[in-house]
Amino acid sequence: MFALMVVVFVLGYTAIALEHPLKIDKAASALLIGVLTWTIYVFGGVDILSSGVSRAWNEYVAHNPGMDNAHGMLDFITHHEVLHHLSEISTILFFLLGAMTIVEIVDQHQGFKIITDKIKTTNKVKLLWVLSVLTFFMSAALDNLTTTIVIVALIRKLIDDQKDRWFFASMVVLAANAGGAWSPIGDVTTIMLWIGGQVTTINIITRVIVPSLFTMIVPLIIVSTYLKGHITRPELAEGEDKEYTTHKERVFILCLGVASLLFVPVFKTTTHLPPYLGMLFGLGVMWVVTEIMHRNKDHEFKSRLNVTGVLKKVDVPTVLFFLGILSAVASMQSAGHLDILASWLDKNVHDIYVINLIIGVLSSIVDNVPLVAAAMGMYPIEGAEAVGYAANFVQDGLFWEFLAYCAGTGGSMLIIGSAAGVAAMGMEKIDFIWYLKKITLLAFVGYLAGAGVYYLQAMLLH
Repeated sequence: MFALMVVVFVLGYTAIALEHPLKIDKAASALLIGVLTWTIYVFGGVDILSSGVSRAWNEYVAHNPGMDNAHGMLDFITHHEVLHHLSEISTILFFLLGAMTIVEIVDQHQGFKIITDKIKTTNKVKLLWVLSVLTFFMSAALDNLTTTIVIVALIRKLIDDQKDRWFFASMVVLAANAGGAWSPIGDVTTIMLWIGGQVTTINIITRVIVPSLFTMIVPLIIVSTYLKGHITRPELAEGEDKEYTTHKERVFILCLGVASLLFVPVFKTTTHLPPYLGMLFGLGVMWVVTEIMHRNKDHEFKSRLNVTGVLKKVDVPTVLFFLGILSAVASMQSAGHLDILASWLDKNVHDIYVINLIIGVLSSIVDNVPLVAAAMGMYPIEGAEAVGYAANFVQDGLFWEFLAYCAGTGGSMLIIGSAAGVAAMGMEKIDFIWYLKKITLLAFVGYLAGAGVYYLQAMLLH
């Protein structure tokens, strides 16, 4: 059963990769593997948990000694683990839903028109650099997921051709993941390390920003050598050029939307509550404000601009895809697959640079959150007096900084390897195989370039 979980995951992953040839939506495949892996886990729970490979089960028994029996194992999986992981997954889903709705509100109010009107260039190379640099710094202030949603929505207004949109959106994913890696609030894994005390704000920014910058710049330089021509702006559909809002309303809603997104990290830092609550608060404020703004307008305007109408345009399949894929990974984390992987790396590799490089590559296949969680569980934070190999695991040690870089940027190598990639894939229906052919090598080269810069920087500073 333990091995069967892996087989089902691989088959489901293959179905997601072959979404277009199979003509089966990736959300359907993700939901199936999300349910099937947990079902197999339940049926084989006694054998799997008795083997002792599940760190979650071992910790649970340590706190509940009387539960070490078949009934306790079933209760552990169906009540403790399912609900525990559902709570973590739900925070991501509600965050995603809130962010997508806020962006859609701004879009329906024609707020992005203010930005797109300012971007005059149609040159592909210039536009790619502008959007990538904007994404890089925005994702550090917001986070890579929110930034990707915003910029991809912007790309829709700027670029007509689908393949051009796919390419620009994919490069935005690279820039968003690179920008999120060096900020303590830019990526889920960096947030985990920051909250856990493995890294501190100033050090993670100063030591990881340059490698992250190279991760974005190197692929951009390569692309600039062969990307030619100009983009074509999308033509407005009939009735789409109609102005439903005044210029003042557009500016106000754009500013309110940006403020709502920027408020999320402030809310998180101030209250220590999960970021999704800050996102939902921002959505609630925008909902109330738009209701008041449009209460005296006729039905045509209200149906387009009110949040109840906007919600119908939110991409629900993307949310369900997240739910399925994260559920599948959670089952494997609970059963102990990822702990076995982490232990094998520690015993057989035992080099902080190689271990983290492998974790980065694996994070493009398996969600980076459980991988980082496994690493955090395996390696305690050493005291300042630690020497030798252990000195890499002190607060702001090389292992933790390089882990933040690798786990944050490694996911760019596959379209479903990061939250930003999954969001872009859902919004633009980017084909997995197309991304593999066009972007994966670029992302890998950028990943190695940034890693090389970090290594040289570490040699000079330490």
